[in-house]
Amino acid sequence: MRAWQSPEVPSLEEFGSGPAVSIFDTASGHVRPTAPDGAARLYVCGITPYDATHMGHAATYVAFDLLNRAWRDAGHDVCYVQNVTDVDDPLLERATATGADWQELAEEQTELFRSDMEALRSLTPDAYIGAVESIPLAVELVQRLREKGYVYDVDGDLYFSVHADPRFGEVSGLDEAQMLAIFAERGGDPDRPGKKHPLDCLLWQAERPGEPAWDSALGRGRPGWHIECSSIALEYLGASFDVQGGGSDLVFPHHEMSASEAQAATDGSPFARTYMHAGMVAYEGEKMSKSRGNLVFVSRLRHEGADPMAIRLALLAHHYRSDWEWTDEDLARAEHRLSAWRDAAASASSAQAAALLSDVRQRLAEDLDAPGALDAVDAWAAGERGDGAGAEAVRRLLDARLGVAL
Repeated sequence: MRAWQSPEVPSLEEFGSGPAVSIFDTASGHVRPTAPDGAARLYVCGITPYDATHMGHAATYVAFDLLNRAWRDAGHDVCYVQNVTDVDDPLLERATATGADWQELAEEQTELFRSDMEALRSLTPDAYIGAVESIPLAVELVQRLREKGYVYDVDGDLYFSVHADPRFGEVSGLDEAQMLAIFAERGGDPDRPGKKHPLDCLLWQAERPGEPAWDSALGRGRPGWHIECSSIALEYLGASFDVQGGGSDLVFPHHEMSASEAQAATDGSPFARTYMHAGMVAYEGEKMSKSRGNLVFVSRLRHEGADPMAIRLALLAHHYRSDWEWTDEDLARAEHRLSAWRDAAASASSAQAAALLSDVRQRLAEDLDAPGALDAVDAWAAGERGDGAGAEAVRRLLDARLGVAL
């Protein structure tokens, strides 16, 4: 699948490499250093393209863009993979409700997402993979699991026995009662007759009347949600990659079950070393979501004249793993901040640029503390003016590390 045009990342090499990056690991509950062995490998769960891109989406992908940029500044090559769930129940339901063709809806919304990511200067994934194009990978992984005895049939649908993975539950840290409650809320089917365990998850859905299906060695049908990401990540990154990422609403069941499927298939090799999750964005008192309809869209703000760099700054003003609520004041504050930075940049001295770079690098190395980095830039912008010799260096710094082009 085609991604978007990636922005060029300015070089900061005359200032040396940035520090090693630490991030909060959901599975351990601690901030831990990332230590890529060779290229840093990152998998981020992408959109289901039926209503993109709201501010919750944007906050998530800007967070992982920060990690990508921090690794690059620390001297690592980065292999970044993102999927697009371009066939799934929510997409089909929206297409039916609106009378749209599901494929046309998926492509329309994916293209909107591409344009929003390009406007926000998010770096492009090295592999941008749709669920439909990854069906052969999913089929192959299901076959591997079936050969190991971890798959069973319920009326033609294939299920994964989640407890085949001894580490099932380690990503979320939830007990079974908590899992069951969330599973039912987030697309699971704990009460389906014929399942061996209520938490077992769907790997392959046999063809349903009026729904898309593909011929395969598993019969005619389509893959389940979790196996899509398991198979793409293993194919493009291999086992034990550095970071599995997404919104915090994906911790369970999606990331838990994707990890267990992969770990069972690879005889216990850890799926990912670290699980990083972005917080949820609310609006008008409730989590921003398609089901509630309380969405603020990046494209709408852009259409109304908002500078994409101000939108990005509004997102960076909140720590990536905090839950927060979007208000119009967020954008107004960001526009004021952007204007102040642009005014100050022209008069930065070389010494000011070097000191600011050190401050920003250190804040971002410590669990991607973007709000702290923004405060450091604010303090510089409000300070004494210099001779302008560091203006170009400041602009490169803010673009390379924060993705903000002045």
